[in-house]
Amino acid sequence: MIGQAVNPDSPPTPGSDSPPDVLITGETTPECTATRVAAMSIPAEKEAIRTSLRASTWDGMFATIFSNAVGGVLLSNFLVELHASPTQIGMLASIPMVANLIQPLGAWLGDRARSRHWYCFWVYAPARLLWLLLVVAIVAAEWGRVDAQTLIGLTLVSVCLSHFVGALGSAAWLSWLATLVPRRLRGRYFGIRNSAASLTNLLSVPLLGWFVTTWQGGSRQGYGLVVLLGIVAGFISLGFQFWMVDVDPQIQQQETDPEPKTPVATVEAPPSRPDLQTPVTAFWRDRNFLCFLLYFGAWMFAVNLSAPFFNLYMLDNLHVDLRWVTIYNSLQAGANLIMLVLWGRLADRVGNRALLLGIGVLVAVTPLFWLTTGANQASLWLLFPLLHVLAGATWAGIDLCNNNLQLGVAPVRHQANYFAIAAAISGVCGALGTTAGGWLVESAHYGGIPGLFALSGGVRLVALLPLLFVHEQRGQSFRQLMRTLFPSVKPAVATASGDAPE
Repeated sequence: MIGQAVNPDSPPTPGSDSPPDVLITGETTPECTATRVAAMSIPAEKEAIRTSLRASTWDGMFATIFSNAVGGVLLSNFLVELHASPTQIGMLASIPMVANLIQPLGAWLGDRARSRHWYCFWVYAPARLLWLLLVVAIVAAEWGRVDAQTLIGLTLVSVCLSHFVGALGSAAWLSWLATLVPRRLRGRYFGIRNSAASLTNLLSVPLLGWFVTTWQGGSRQGYGLVVLLGIVAGFISLGFQFWMVDVDPQIQQQETDPEPKTPVATVEAPPSRPDLQTPVTAFWRDRNFLCFLLYFGAWMFAVNLSAPFFNLYMLDNLHVDLRWVTIYNSLQAGANLIMLVLWGRLADRVGNRALLLGIGVLVAVTPLFWLTTGANQASLWLLFPLLHVLAGATWAGIDLCNNNLQLGVAPVRHQANYFAIAAAISGVCGALGTTAGGWLVESAHYGGIPGLFALSGGVRLVALLPLLFVHEQRGQSFRQLMRTLFPSVKPAVATASGDAPE
């Protein structure tokens, strides 16, 4: 994933009735979370965790600038101006998802490192430096050394190399952050962190878009400078990670060993739980996680069937100016910013699964609303702003709850491996979705992008069905969520069904 007495640049703080050490709970003891924390006194431990969460927030803000510079609407517009085909636009969106296939390898490597921090640094630093290849390609194009099609190919190569290298660190980074953030504060903290990123997105996208369109050397040259600026922001982001408490995966695995610390006779007995010893076996026997994977994969396919083509629809089909499109994206970021902390607090109260079901239905039908737009003043001034505000508000909850639900269903013992498996499955499904979407857009008998929007709405609704079978600890059902949101409606139902009234 505002305004409820919480500063976006600081970590969440416990309520007045909570002890000050709430940031270190039983699930993340000092001995199992970090080597640096283990040598500190208790007050220093608390302050170290708080400093880590603040640093992670600033890390997310500068990482957002990097992501906006080398992706999103700016990169899509760059390819549109080079006359890239819808298939190439689809490839642009699918490459980051295909890169997730190597996340299990990254999780395996990360679990064998002795430091989460240094492992992530030596993954993400080269991944961000690889974008210099695109800067060099743009300079070569300005000198007339490469043509437009070659520049498109080099752009896709830069995207491919950067994301495949970066995917090696995704599971380790998420496991690092999951260790530092207590379970019962995850919704609130990630809501604050993501809202800070959304605020950065709100400000940076229109500024970068304005810079590209007004640069005297042309938009292509301007975008090259934006990419260079993004690389600098990416390294500032990595700099803030030096303020985060480090985690030794080897110590963490020892402390989360599922074998009971019982007398020698029990220890010598044959192992009775091999599913907890190897991540592959544990994954296949974890029915709840398999249901989550089925939902997550289907949802990623359905969303990415149309997601890469909304900006293309405005820029290419309707010929909306880039400055307008960046303003719309900023409105979306603004709505995301306003709603994130609200969704985070609500997720901590009622659970993530119930919220996903409720918000997911609205997200599913959103592509159908795009069928009412066109190249007219009503769309330019009213419909496009409203659709982007709706998308920002709803996707704030979807992204936050998907992340928190994944943290909840993955066991601590093989957490990084589970994250990597989920990313790989969702990446393949998302790539298949963008590939299918690109093929359907270019099909002469399908109806182009509007037809794709209609199909995507129906597929998204179907993709929500597996979520009904996912169990979340301390989570509420969708019916209980409705009672929480509207307590005055039929209050006797809760008592009749055996649930305690609100």
